[in-house]
Amino acid sequence: MALEKDVLDQLCGTLERFVHERLIPNERVVAENDRIPDDILAEIRELGLFALSIPEDYDGLGLNMQEEIEVAFIIGEAAPAFRSIFGTNVGIGSQAIVLDGTAEQKKKYLPKLASGELIGSFCLTEPEAGSDAGSLRTSARRDGDHFILNGTKRFITNAPYAGLFTVMARTDAESKDARGVSAFLVEAGTPGLRVGKPEKKMGQQGAPVADVIFEDCRVPATNIIGGRENMGFKTAMKVLDKGRLHISAVCTGLAKRILRDTVRYAKERNQFGGAIADFQLIQAMIADSQTEIYAAECMIRDAAKARDAGEDTKRKASCAKLFASEMVGRVADRAVQIYGGAGYIADYGIEQLYRDARLFRIYEGTSQIQQLIIAKDVIANTA
Repeated sequence: MALEKDVLDQLCGTLERFVHERLIPNERVVAENDRIPDDILAEIRELGLFALSIPEDYDGLGLNMQEEIEVAFIIGEAAPAFRSIFGTNVGIGSQAIVLDGTAEQKKKYLPKLASGELIGSFCLTEPEAGSDAGSLRTSARRDGDHFILNGTKRFITNAPYAGLFTVMARTDAESKDARGVSAFLVEAGTPGLRVGKPEKKMGQQGAPVADVIFEDCRVPATNIIGGRENMGFKTAMKVLDKGRLHISAVCTGLAKRILRDTVRYAKERNQFGGAIADFQLIQAMIADSQTEIYAAECMIRDAAKARDAGEDTKRKASCAKLFASEMVGRVADRAVQIYGGAGYIADYGIEQLYRDARLFRIYEGTSQIQQLIIAKDVIANTA
């Protein structure tokens, strides 16, 4: 059920003030300390950002896809680490339960995810299974009314903070593809589960990723999402389809912020007797960036509307993710070029956002995976 327009406008207005008054001024602090300050994390909880996509029946805000992307456009203007801390709860950390969980699983976990009491984390990628998710090796062996999990998950966002892991593991040892995979809910502190040391990354400091290791980790069979074995990959794909639209909006929000900062700089920076914003070659880069941002906004809003209408949006979500993630990289690159030497210096901030933007072309499905999804769907549906 959609929010009243004035309610959504009020929410977006509050978030815009929060982004510009609290988040953007603290970007350098987060980058230097590699963590979100406790007071800001508390404010994120109070604003309900952990609860955006969780149904109202479970203490969430219950935003539909169109409403969620409008929020993501705004939050995306701040350094991506701020969104990442609650992004797993909004997306891949909760939506498997929302979409396919049993009534008991929803009642137990969703209110805690909505409040931010629990941080969710999604464990799919492995050392030998990234884009080829169907080849994952983490095993889940039945032992009475439990399963024994063994394996390693890699590059898992928010793993050091997580209280609940959604884990994809192979329950059918004979299968050689995704059809033998199940989705498990594993709580932090379960014997046999441990989290590795956070990785040092190119960008997005404050959004930790780490290995999650399972060594004879005993999990109740009732913790299989939906109570059905060998359905995990289907669940994962449904979750990623929705998440790709959210990430696309975040990319676009960041691109808008980068362009705005760049134009302000270009209007203040003088060369050859005038502001560089008056130079046509600078204007060409500004125009290209604005055109691509507008195109991304239109794609994302169209796909979100289609999803809310119940349409299959696999192709549209992949188109939006492919375009928006590549677009923000181009916008960031042009920004560094317009800033010139200053764009390479940390004090101006643009180099951090340039590094932050690079990850968007990799996670939630690489650009190349999106191309495959789009092409295969077009070929299959062309007479």
